[in-house]
Amino acid sequence: MTRAAGGDVYCSQCGEQLPEDANFCSACGAKVVSTAGHEDTTAAIEIGAFDPAHELGALPDLEPGTGMLVVVRGPNAGARFVLDHDPVTVGRHPDSDIFLDDVTVSRRHAELGRGEHGSIVRDLGSLNGSYVNGERVDERALATGDEVQIGRFKLLYVGDGAEPDGVTP
Repeated sequence: MTRAAGGDVYCSQCGEQLPEDANFCSACGAKVVSTAGHEDTTAAIEIGAFDPAHELGALPDLEPGTGMLVVVRGPNAGARFVLDHDPVTVGRHPDSDIFLDDVTVSRRHAELGRGEHGSIVRDLGSLNGSYVNGERVDERALATGDEVQIGRFKLLYVGDGAEPDGVTP
């Protein structure tokens, strides 16, 4: 736990702002250790906000009809999953195409595939739900830059830009 100017409390693992009485970080699950009584010897650095436009430019070109999910928060941040077949299963089960090993993820949590208007995410009745841009969804079409949340994992969706028959996301 780090206390910034103004009394704000942040997780020392992931930087999430926390309530002062937190025992665990709600974002990454790290145990909060109080630094009260210790002299703060860390320097504050400013990290810019995640800029999808900048980050997307660094990704490889995708084949037509494929998409990609990039883990932006959670274990394995930075990992990339190419969505090159239909459906792509997501869950805590070891046989999942995208294996997310965390108790906040159901064994068979969600699947991604092609829908009438492009790529879609479909929740498979998971306990904690699936979210797109902060909204809980059963099924939702995806557009480049959408943030998909599954358990503690936040993933950025990147499409190939080739939407079927003139449909725009």
